[in-house]
Amino acid sequence: MDMIVVAPLGKIAELAVRHRCREMLSLVAPKQGFHRPAVIAAERHMILGVNDIAFAGTGNLVAPGEEHVTAIVGFARGWDRQAPLLVHCMMGVSRSPAAALLAALAVEPDQDEHELAQRLRRASVQATPNARLIEIGDHVLSRGGRLIAAVKAIGRGANYVGDSPFTFSVVPEAVVR
Repeated sequence: MDMIVVAPLGKIAELAVRHRCREMLSLVAPKQGFHRPAVIAAERHMILGVNDIAFAGTGNLVAPGEEHVTAIVGFARGWDRQAPLLVHCMMGVSRSPAAALLAALAVEPDQDEHELAQRLRRASVQATPNARLIEIGDHVLSRGGRLIAAVKAIGRGANYVGDSPFTFSVVPEAVVR
């Protein structure tokens, strides 16, 4: 089950049940309160307290850092891939799509970054992956600038018009496992 479910906070319970997810990665503002869906194993739920900003030094906000990206990569590599991985943030537009791209590359590093970014765009017209997470992830995953270029190539997503969760395959559709 090489699928990642990307969701806004308000849809995590519904999507976790619908897709039979057992693992979840949450990228929410520090101290953001919410309930983990009962179908998600507590030991396979990672919460990263990080704001959706693209640069550091903005008062009390927590900018994505290398420690967050390293945690995303480590968590993804621990995913058993027997059920979809649920990744969410507040709106499901910036932090979670970026984390989903990083997770996909962490578990399938031999794929093309441009094809992966195009797969994300086909899955969501609204997705605008957080630039700072992508930049740091490019470095942590040793992508040599290719991930940054691929995300820039798909451009900013469409204007937000409401909750639009989506799924996308970790591997290219042409790959049969």
